[in-house]
Amino acid sequence: MMFPVRPTGLLTHIHIGTLLLALGLHPGPPTGGILTAGAQDGGGGGGDTISHSLSLVQRLEALLAQGNGSDVALRVETLNADEVKVIQAHSLVLSLQSPVFEGLLLSRNTSTLVLRETGECSAIFDKFIRYLYCGEISLRLDQARPLHMLATKYRVLGLQQGVTQYMAQNLARDSPSGHVVGWYEYALQTGDVSLRDSCLQYLSWNLSSVLRSGEWGTVSAQLLMSLMKRSDLILQSEMELFDALELWINQNDPDGLTAENALRSVRYAMMPPRELFRLQTQSLTLARYQESVRDLLYMSYQFHSASPLHMAKFFDVNCSLFMPRNYLSPAWGSPWVLNNPSRDDRSTSFQTQLGPSGHDAVKRVTWNALFSPRWLPLSMRPMYTETGAMQPTRVDGGRPRIIITPATSSADFAGVSFQKTVLVMARQQGKVVVKHVYNFHQSTEESGDFLAEADLHRKTSEYLSEGSLYLHILVKPLYQTLITTKN
Repeated sequence: MMFPVRPTGLLTHIHIGTLLLALGLHPGPPTGGILTAGAQDGGGGGGDTISHSLSLVQRLEALLAQGNGSDVALRVETLNADEVKVIQAHSLVLSLQSPVFEGLLLSRNTSTLVLRETGECSAIFDKFIRYLYCGEISLRLDQARPLHMLATKYRVLGLQQGVTQYMAQNLARDSPSGHVVGWYEYALQTGDVSLRDSCLQYLSWNLSSVLRSGEWGTVSAQLLMSLMKRSDLILQSEMELFDALELWINQNDPDGLTAENALRSVRYAMMPPRELFRLQTQSLTLARYQESVRDLLYMSYQFHSASPLHMAKFFDVNCSLFMPRNYLSPAWGSPWVLNNPSRDDRSTSFQTQLGPSGHDAVKRVTWNALFSPRWLPLSMRPMYTETGAMQPTRVDGGRPRIIITPATSSADFAGVSFQKTVLVMARQQGKVVVKHVYNFHQSTEESGDFLAEADLHRKTSEYLSEGSLYLHILVKPLYQTLITTKN
């Protein structure tokens, strides 16, 4: 991956001539350059460009490797270890790239600059210095965090931003022990909001795969609670989340308050009654903390025994206990694969349960979905005169849209609104992940940016897998509270 180099400061009192001679940049005819036609020069005539930038980078790399003209030795000492690494460098290059190096070099009294780094940063310090000379770096997943730490410490902003981008683009890549949780904790520690949000979104939208990985046991209590409180988690079922939480509690043995808060974040009402019975009789964790969640289990049983409309008259059904997450099990929605999605309109039908309540679970709702790859808003459609002649208008293409409506209406819909959620899947680093999530009531037009960046005509688009668009449609009932306020 190539990262840009941006000069950030200048060092005075440097023997520039020595560095130029070491580079071989003495007067004489240039060789091996690239001649290209250029724009108009200042005198109004045509100008050409002679470029030796590649040759200059190669010479800078050789300069670092050979140490010619070096005026400073970087002594890199590893903290809590006897390992020492010495790099012959050049003050001018270091100062041009890093204001921190500029300050250190100005205040030094000897030709040696002592730097103390952690083991992981010391191991890739020569790679970091090479970037300062060449503006290019190759890295592995395990090197991203220490490189980001060095770029942050020495204020090499181009590298810092480039590594952040690399990390955000490689969240889905496989690694032996996982890396997303570690990157999240690092971003939280350093205050990198962009990286923190990217990691948290990836964990939330691909939680099922995370729960099945060895990385799940390394989740901190803070991250665990951040995930448990979210309604946009994408997983098979609430039972899958409880099983993973029970495993986490057994592995990490948290304090009682942390365990109780996590267990109270489980949405027990989204589990069928038979699963609740099984938990109460078989779960050792729930038996240990039974009193902490007794009220939630009681309300969940009430939720399953009465109609949601009746429940809404006595309880606040807008609380998180009665709010579904994004469950992938068939009762909540259906996958939809669109071959050649840019070609024409498509439609499909699928069924979901009316709601997660035991009162409604056996009732089914049929939904009709229509996908239009080139839908035009009303303001962009051709206009007609009273005589029926079409008025000229500027119309270019259109944009994708999905409409989801029930096949029939029913009295059972009273007191319930249905939120539609479309998950857009994509293949990253050889793995199918959730790339986007869109929520709406009837049409994706409500979200305003549905597949706005997707080029569905290009088969190599990151939104397509083997020329097909992979979607998953979810329908989530949201209940309205009907409690009357007494004056």
